[in-house]
Amino acid sequence: QFLPKPRGRVPATLPLPSLSPSFRLDTKVFGMLATRRRALRFAALRLRPGDVAAAFFSRGFSSSSGKPRVVVLGSGWGGFQVAKDLDKDKYDVRVISPANHFLFTPLLPSTAVGTLEFRCIQEPVRTLKGLKEYYQAKARSIDTKERVIACRNIFNEREFTVPYDYLVIACGAKTNTFGTPGVAEREGEQVQFLKHLYHSRKIRNRISECFERASEPMIPTEERKRLLSFIVVGGGPTSCEFTGELHDFITEDCTRWFPDLKDDIRITLVEAGGGLLGSFSQSLATYVQKSLQKRNIDIRLNTAVKSVESIPGQKSSAVQAKFQDGSSLPFGLMVWSAGLKQVKFIDSLPFEHGPTGRLIIDDYLQIPGHEGRIFSLGDCAVNTTAPLAPLAKAAQQHGAYLAKHMNAKNPRSKEPLGSPDKAFSFFNPGSMAQIGGWEGVLDFTHVGSGDQQMSGPTITGFAAWVTWRSAYWGRQVSVRNKILIPLHWFQAWLFGRDICRF
Repeated sequence: QFLPKPRGRVPATLPLPSLSPSFRLDTKVFGMLATRRRALRFAALRLRPGDVAAAFFSRGFSSSSGKPRVVVLGSGWGGFQVAKDLDKDKYDVRVISPANHFLFTPLLPSTAVGTLEFRCIQEPVRTLKGLKEYYQAKARSIDTKERVIACRNIFNEREFTVPYDYLVIACGAKTNTFGTPGVAEREGEQVQFLKHLYHSRKIRNRISECFERASEPMIPTEERKRLLSFIVVGGGPTSCEFTGELHDFITEDCTRWFPDLKDDIRITLVEAGGGLLGSFSQSLATYVQKSLQKRNIDIRLNTAVKSVESIPGQKSSAVQAKFQDGSSLPFGLMVWSAGLKQVKFIDSLPFEHGPTGRLIIDDYLQIPGHEGRIFSLGDCAVNTTAPLAPLAKAAQQHGAYLAKHMNAKNPRSKEPLGSPDKAFSFFNPGSMAQIGGWEGVLDFTHVGSGDQQMSGPTITGFAAWVTWRSAYWGRQVSVRNKILIPLHWFQAWLFGRDICRF
């Protein structure tokens, strides 16, 4: 089924594209077979697995529909949005990403403590209506002359190529450790990132492990206190939301099942800057700081982590954080959510990069020098004349804008698409965050786009918390998740969060 059907009779020697040199079809062998279909089917049985993969992914096996092929690199906010909105009657849409799902990141901190379950905040890429194909792989390089992407399968590292007519680069970004000694080396054990679902699962297991180990009989007091010390690094919305969720989980659930440990629990929020929630209004940032401090959460501003290292005289798994002010703090779990940097693939591309390594794009999300052919959006792209922070709402609007532009074109000729009539303009809908304890903050002080922004109110407390939950529930893609999320919220409220380690 992977082989092209030859016209007329089968020739004496029929070479197959991208197959091993020694492979040939001999008419002496296939003379007994009456039809070319049977002959080709028999030939497929003699193919090696590598031959099948090479044939399938070779440039010669392009779409027979005649529609131009759009390849989207990434399944995050920008990539998923453009793949979902593109007109599948006009384009052959394919997605390449190491993650086979779209992750609704605002609810990620909730899954790390069991308020929500992992699968109810993700959407499988393959469920996109009309999607031609999805490859779970990493892009390695781009040949802009031949219009081919070299990829590597994430399971067996087999390499293959995918041709494109139009390319959308939406690879996102990864967690930035800023070269802090000991962080990357202990990532996945005592130190955890918070960006993907597997990070959330590891955090959840590590919290349970710390409590179970701290409850062992005859454990030294210092060791117990270290295990129950939790450090969150970063002062952005994700860090503040996780800190609030962690406090609720510990005070409402863990202390119920581990009552003897409640006096040894310590939560510390560390921020290198002078305040929390730097993108929010100052009044809301102050409100969040005071609210967290009322819950006995230690907040350390203007404090940077200098290193993570083993505690002298103790086993290697006993670690501590060293701060630039000379102080130190032993811990059982550190959640690092302090910044972003570009993935290696973006760094390796032969396009112009901005000061932080993001790909430079024009007002129409196009890569300079490849207008109408290659686009980039989201966290990996920046317009230096109107830079945007790497936010989900910006990436999603990028995707919707690009899909609308491409759908308005007639791409049958597969020539470069012309520029849209209107440049991209970011609309700021406001900012919001929940901080646990049935509290949240809403910032509507800068709503609108460009110079047409209006100043609205700020809302705090229970009303903001209800708005936060309602808004993110309404933005779910599938009906399935719109049903599951309220059920998990109700379950956590009525029965408590799960404390199992699995």
